[in-house]
Amino acid sequence: MLDFFKSLAGFIMEPLYWITSVVLTAFHSLFGRAFGPESGWAWALAIIGLTLVIRAALIPLFVKQIKSSRNMQMLQPKVKELQKKYGHDRERLAQETMALYKETGTNPFASCLPILLQMPIFLALFRLLDLAADGETRGVLTKEQADQFGTSHLLGARLADTFLTWDGDWGVRILAAALVVAMTSTTFLTQRQLMSKNMPADAMTGPYAQQQKMLLYVLPLVFAVGGIAFPIGVLLYWTTSNLWTMSQQFYVIRNNPAPGTPAAKAKIERDAAKAKRKGHPVADDLPDETITPEPPKPTQRQQPKNQPRSKRKKPKQPPEAPHKPAQEPGDDAADPPAQGDDPADPKNPSA
Repeated sequence: MLDFFKSLAGFIMEPLYWITSVVLTAFHSLFGRAFGPESGWAWALAIIGLTLVIRAALIPLFVKQIKSSRNMQMLQPKVKELQKKYGHDRERLAQETMALYKETGTNPFASCLPILLQMPIFLALFRLLDLAADGETRGVLTKEQADQFGTSHLLGARLADTFLTWDGDWGVRILAAALVVAMTSTTFLTQRQLMSKNMPADAMTGPYAQQQKMLLYVLPLVFAVGGIAFPIGVLLYWTTSNLWTMSQQFYVIRNNPAPGTPAAKAKIERDAAKAKRKGHPVADDLPDETITPEPPKPTQRQQPKNQPRSKRKKPKQPPEAPHKPAQEPGDDAADPPAQGDDPADPKNPSA
């Protein structure tokens, strides 16, 4: 049974040995021309180059990690509502929480993907350097290159030595301890940077915040305890990876912070100061005529009150024209005689 697991682990790790050794030896050939193939600086820079290539390949996953982390922060108020509603039923609470994550397209495990995918490469490099220190080869690493790595020194310490493998040379322990402290502190500062600058106040409480706080102290402790058994070359790899993560995260937080966070407030202040230096109007300096007045509110029509019919005012009637009395029959004096009816008129036929 044990042999089966060994063969399975070898089957999984063999491709990683090839990938890691190809990149490592390519950088070693490049820097070996400047420092010499047996120089510790050539191997140290090759390890740093390997780290940069791996982290550059993981940038898409880092983007997913940032988006997932931001969504998790924004969803904390809704998660709290679910906790208040289903706090008595843990199973229902878990179902509703996962349904909320699925509805918003949030993967709570995406924040761990870069670390999880780095671990096999980290183990492959650890095993590759550990075997090279004993003259054994993996991947495309040759016997000559393995011997060169096993004897290479950086600042008076062998790259294949660890803090525990001390043979009286204080240079090994000093360099290994310095790299362990650098690896631990960069891990802590990276997590602290995320929590202090890119998390809104609502996200500082709840299960996600507790998880982040736990990682803030647990991960550096794990690296500090395990770091004393890592070769100096591996410590160099992990410290460089942490510096990459911290710089990458600083850039994202500074230029694209989550809404409602201290980083978002700082970005607004920087943008306002930059606009002021260039002479562009900012919100406080805009002229009054640029401010659009609020439209007047429509007046509401007042309905007339119900009044008794006796008190209602009658509408005014227009004044009537004076009435002309009707002419009585036989009243010829009132009308002037028509033309030709006058007896004195010579044209009258009766005259």
